[in-house]
Formats: sequence, structure tokens, C-alpha cells
Amino acid sequence: MELQPQKPAVFQDAALPNGTTLAGLSALVHAFGVQAPVRELSCVSEQNIKGHIKEDRGWRVYSKRHELAPTVKAHLNFAMRYESIDLLVLKRVFQVLPTDAVRQYVQSAPTSVLTRRAWYFYEYLTGNRLDVPDAPNVTAVDLLDTEKYFTTSSGTLSRRHKVRDNLLGTVRFCPMIRKTEALKTYVESDLSKSALAVIGRVSKAVIARAASFLLLADSQASFQIEGERPPRNRIERWGRAVMQAGKHPLSLEELIRLHGILIEDNRFVEGGLRSEGVFLGEHTPDGEPLPEFIGAKPDDLADLMNALIETNEIMKDGDLDPVLQAAATAFGFVFVHPFADGNGRLHRCLIHHTLSDRQFTPPGMLFPVSSVMLDWIDEYRETLQAHSACLMDFIEWTPTPKGNVEVMNDTADLYRFFDCTHVAEFLYSCVKRTIESDLPREIDYLTRRDEAVRDIMNLVEMPDLMAEQFVLFVHKNGGTLPNKRRKREYAALKEEELSELEEIVRDSFEGFDDSTASSLMTNDD
Repeated sequence: MELQPQKPAVFQDAALPNGTTLAGLSALVHAFGVQAPVRELSCVSEQNIKGHIKEDRGWRVYSKRHELAPTVKAHLNFAMRYESIDLLVLKRVFQVLPTDAVRQYVQSAPTSVLTRRAWYFYEYLTGNRLDVPDAPNVTAVDLLDTEKYFTTSSGTLSRRHKVRDNLLGTVRFCPMIRKTEALKTYVESDLSKSALAVIGRVSKAVIARAASFLLLADSQASFQIEGERPPRNRIERWGRAVMQAGKHPLSLEELIRLHGILIEDNRFVEGGLRSEGVFLGEHTPDGEPLPEFIGAKPDDLADLMNALIETNEIMKDGDLDPVLQAAATAFGFVFVHPFADGNGRLHRCLIHHTLSDRQFTPPGMLFPVSSVMLDWIDEYRETLQAHSACLMDFIEWTPTPKGNVEVMNDTADLYRFFDCTHVAEFLYSCVKRTIESDLPREIDYLTRRDEAVRDIMNLVEMPDLMAEQFVLFVHKNGGTLPNKRRKREYAALKEEELSELEEIVRDSFEGFDDSTASSLMTNDD
């Protein structure tokens, strides 16, 4: 099937580089008016290019040697050979392509690896079986190239296509994770073993206390990310719920249970899966919604969430790296946004659930990824928006009388399929910092504090708590006891005693890294 030359001035708000023609999925989307965001823009230049490929303002520009015939077959083969697999775009392209065009494409080269992969994707994504015979007796190939993508450890063979389906999920929910150099390095670094090495050097008592303070810091940060400062008892209640992560199988019922713990007062917040639309953004002075992102339609939530949970099990059984699994499940959840409130905190709880369930974190401990996300809040938001923002052009919505939104078109596929690569890199960077910086620093702080408390109590008899607070006050104040504390809690100290005690604290914390505040120092005052 032939196409007209694809030389628009602008494609999906991106100006086409001069002297180029759309290629691959970009060309097919433009030619058939497909409603889907193309995240990897490709075009072919009329000129030769040194190195044959270059980047130009968000475009991947291929040299003239890649010039394509104006046919569906040429552009589809180009997409399968050179571009990242985008299940959302592929599905919507296949839905509008004439069946005869796809049939002719398959029959033109039924033994080709590219053809068999595209053929499998067509029948898998659309549910339509082409009127063509099964593939000849050829060697089976992986659906996803394992050199380019993270996949399940063993695929399911389709004898019809002679293709092994090694996708991370199902046709109802499926993330894609590309093997970038960053992710390959993270996975090969075996950070879980590094964490065990860190805690293996200290006593169980110190580990238990560090775990307690890291949990409190993470729970507090998770609320602060949402702009909330709840009372300590609510933070601690949520922390206790988070510490159950990995102890119960992930299910819709378990998510609803956790949501009930988070939103204890449900007089104004709907419990369970929401029955109305949801959006992130602001309102005009007249109360009109100004959404930056809109969650899935209420009618789609049960199917999407059950599919997400099923995919989570597939990734676990397929031995996907635990952090990659956590990224796919947790970020997939927050993009669906299944509850009326609390989605962000539950999304971060799912990270802990997966890492604990896969025994990536040491027993009884969690990595305070929420604390890191709070420190890196701009990068965290940019990571979320990088995926969600481009979906908005394909969501048709209308305001409701209550200032909410109602989605008018079919949007389920926007949430079923997503490239998880960028969010996985971000989550891995958070985990790496907690293991290589936050956890060792917390343990170092506790060890130094214990040493200081012991030496103080050897010099002056005082209650444990009083000695611990003395250390905290002196350390936070740069090595001297604040005057208000000197006049109140520690007025009975002689001047020479005070000087000696301050010196003990200074000696204990000499060389300690205060570049990032310890969770102990922010929660004990």
C-alpha cells in the first residue's frame, strides 16, 4: 500500500528539520491521522549525514542512504528495525490500517524476522487474526531483542508466528524498558548486596534504630511531597502501614486496604476506586479546571488495576530486576490514578512493596526513596511530566459542574502501554543514593551519637534521654550548647563540665558529613 510523501512543516507540534521526510511510525501516524503521541520522532534527510544518524531538536534524522519507498511496508519495517517499540502507537496504527494492507505485508516476507514480529504485534494488539497461513518452519525469534530491552527470563512461543513473547506484561497492561547504558550499569552494580555489606558492619541494635528513623523520614517526606504536614501520629500510622510492604500479596483488595489506612477520615474522600474523573492542576478564579494531567476514566479502573497487578506478577515470575519491576508497577499505578486522593503516597508505597517482596531491601528495613524524591523534587516532577504531559493532547474532556473533569473519548490504551525507561533510571538513581549515601550516613550518625552519649554518661550522671538530647542540641548548633538549653534543661551543669561535654560531642562528630541533614537530626528535636 502506497503513501503520499510525508513532508509536513510540523508534526505533533515539532517542526520538521529542513530537507527531511517523515519516517517510520511518525510517517504512518501522519498518513493515517492516528491519535497517539509519537515519542521518538524520525525523519530521513535528502542529504548524506556523517555517521548516518544525527539528533536535531528532538528529531532523529537518518541519512539519505535510509531513504524509504512511500509504502506501508517500508515504513513499518523501518519502525521495527530502527525505532523503539511503542505498543500504544503500534496498536492505533494497526487499528486504522486496511486489513488487506497488513495481510499483503505479511505475505510479502513471511519468514522475515521483522515481518513476523510486526505480524505478532498486529494480532496480539488488535485481537484480529489475519487470513494467512502460519509461518513456515523457521527458527523462532524473541519478540523483543534482549540486547535492546529488559524482558522476562523465558518467553511464550507462538507457533503461528514462530515468535517468543517475552514482553513484561499483557495486552491489557504492558510497560517497556529499554536497556540504556545507565540501567545496565545500575542492574550490574548489585546494589542490594551493597546494602547488606553496609549493615553487616554494625550491630543489630544500631540497624534497628536506623531502620526506624529511615521509615519515619520516608513517611514524613511522602506527605511533604504532596504539600501536606500532618500530625506525627498520622505519619507514624502510615509508616506502620508501609512497613507491612511485601508481607501481603499485591491485589486490588490490598491496595484498597492501604488506601483506607491512608485516608482514615473518609467523610470527604471517596473510598475504593473512584467513581468520578480526577486531574492534577489548578482551577480558574471561576472554578473551571486547568488540568496538567488527567487520570484514567472511572469505567476503566478495575480492568487497568487488575491488569497492572497481573503484570506485576509476570515481571516477578520472569525474574525482572526488582527496581525495574518497582518502577513499572509504581509509576504505572500513579499514571492510572485510581483513587480520589492519596495516589502519590500509595505509588511510593508500591515501590517499597516490590523491593521488599523481592527481598531487595534488607529484612525489616526500607530505603527512604521518598526522602530522596523530596530532595530531588524538581527532577521527580519532570520525570512524571515527561510521560504524562504528551498524553493530554489525546484526551478529550469537558468540565463538570463541580469543577472536575469528565473524559469523553476512549483513553484506556493511554494508560495500558508506556515506556518506563526514564522513570526506571530516576528510581534507580534514588535507590543508589539511599544505599551509598543515606543509609551509611544514618548508621555513621547513630554510631557517633552512641559513642558521645556513652562518654557523656561516664563523665556526668544523667538520664539516657537527656544525654541523647544534649548530643543532638550541641551537634545541630555547631559544637556548642544553645543558650536557651543551657539555661533550662542543663542549668545544673558546671562550666567546666559543660566544656568537657561539648568537647566530647565535637570529637565524636569530627569529619561527619552534614551536607545532607540526617533524618535523626530533623526528627528528634
